[in-house]
Amino acid sequence: MKIIFSAVLLLAASWISAQTNSYGISFENAVHHEAVITASFPQIQQDTLFLRMSRTSPGRYALHEFAKNVYGFKAMDGQGKSLNVFRPNPYEWAVSGHNGTVNISYILFANRGDGTYSQIDETHAHLNIPATFMYAPILGDRKIEVNFDLREDLSWKVASQLQHVSGTTYSAPNLYYFMDSPTELSNFMLRSFELDGQTIELALHHNGTEEEADAYFESVKKIVLAEKEVYGELPKFDYGRYTFLACYLPNASGDGMEHRNSTILTSTRSLANGGMKGNLGTVSHEFFHAWNVERIRPKSLEPFNFEEANMSGELWFAEGFTSYYTNLILCRAGLLSPKAYVEGLTGTFNYVWNSPGRQFFNPIEMSYQAPFVDAATSVDPVNRGNTFISYYSYGSALGLALDLALRQEGLNLDDYMKLVWEKHGKNEQNYIIQDLHELLNQYAGKVFGDHFFNSYIHASKMPDYLSLFNTAGVVLNQAEDLAFFGSRVSVSEKGGSILRNPTIGSPAYKAGLAKDDLMLSIGGIPIAEEQKFNEFISQFELGSPLEVRYIRFEQERTTSIVLEPSPSYSIKLMEDAEEQPTAEMLAFRKAWLKTE
Repeated sequence: MKIIFSAVLLLAASWISAQTNSYGISFENAVHHEAVITASFPQIQQDTLFLRMSRTSPGRYALHEFAKNVYGFKAMDGQGKSLNVFRPNPYEWAVSGHNGTVNISYILFANRGDGTYSQIDETHAHLNIPATFMYAPILGDRKIEVNFDLREDLSWKVASQLQHVSGTTYSAPNLYYFMDSPTELSNFMLRSFELDGQTIELALHHNGTEEEADAYFESVKKIVLAEKEVYGELPKFDYGRYTFLACYLPNASGDGMEHRNSTILTSTRSLANGGMKGNLGTVSHEFFHAWNVERIRPKSLEPFNFEEANMSGELWFAEGFTSYYTNLILCRAGLLSPKAYVEGLTGTFNYVWNSPGRQFFNPIEMSYQAPFVDAATSVDPVNRGNTFISYYSYGSALGLALDLALRQEGLNLDDYMKLVWEKHGKNEQNYIIQDLHELLNQYAGKVFGDHFFNSYIHASKMPDYLSLFNTAGVVLNQAEDLAFFGSRVSVSEKGGSILRNPTIGSPAYKAGLAKDDLMLSIGGIPIAEEQKFNEFISQFELGSPLEVRYIRFEQERTTSIVLEPSPSYSIKLMEDAEEQPTAEMLAFRKAWLKTE
């Protein structure tokens, strides 16, 4: 009986082993940004195996068409016989005539180091998995092993959330986890610390010193601790480890991308050249996603679709509330002063509340636009300056309003986020917008929750920031003495070129001016190259008609414009606006920013 049982176990082990898809990747031609990739798919039951490259990448919502960088594709059976290959569409390879095993090889060109694409050169192999590895959708439940053939001459090592098997071989339990596991191969510096029985590590690939790495990691630790305080605990990371994959190199492209147990951080800014502080915002934003997005996850993004664009109406919360916490966490961690934090709110505030886009879309509908704007590309002109507000910024502005409004009631956004974590993140139960609404009602009361969602999420009203800021000893003012034109203008020796579609309702819009118009003079005064445009228009009286001479389609024309007061706001601490905050205001601010 024992012998029979052992035989069964051996057979089962053999079957499980056969059900593992295996990949290999090598970099002999890294100088020309190429990798050679091999893969083996055993125990194929279908007559035709369909292989494809992903069209999207986790955390991105637009299409990216990674198949465009694949060439030299070959397919063979288990005995080395060439197989029939048919291309049913641009993203797929249909392989037939096999003997139960399909082995493939291809060349990948990769030269963009960011959170979406891959980059291969003699500094590193920066691998986003969807941009790198072909896969078989029907085999998505199989275990995957990948062997990285490291460039020992370049002292490369492996950093990844993948599970280490042995040597340079790593594994994923299935395709979904594999696709979500970016990997950095380079001569990086590794730093780590233990927190609540888990390892938080930084794999830092940069041209700087060990001392700079030490100093930077101290800031990373402060961010981790401040974000843990928001939720009260760390997520349970798979394999007990979370990895920051940081590439701060001149050949990288600035970006950040969250993943389940890791994040990509890329920047051209070195630690010695401003990155010691300037790169921390991305660290703060992406690590916050370990809770909000990776585990507090919208139902609309689960499972993530690698074959189509991914649309979600919850990005104002998933990305926007994360953006609200980005700089707030830096302030709480002592990495950004309260003055710098408060004044830093100004740009986002003006962008959101001065945009005409609110008359077209609410935050949910702005979130739906992600496939068109999230690193998406097109050649036809668009009017997004008038119709779109980034869900990052819109959600950030609303997160600020909700936090301050809750604090006026003796509550706070941190505890609301804890409640969302307990209900939807800790047990990884996907949510819809109605769930967020009901939880706010539960936390702050039905009247409060209904007002917030009905006024600002399902509609596009503006919260009473004047009152909200005042409670924290913060002053909100409009610069009504400044002239407002309504578009960016570049001044040269030829005149003033309008660079963008004028803002709907602005003086330039009402005057019938348009993008690419070349203005020669305003109010009879020529536009001179030596003067900035904002300084030029400041000489005119607001509210009075002014003649504009301009050229459009090589013909000179005239129109009349009436300059208006600027709608832009300034945001300052009361004490910096020569006002004195009360003790109650200072206590409110201290509780909000968690500063001394």
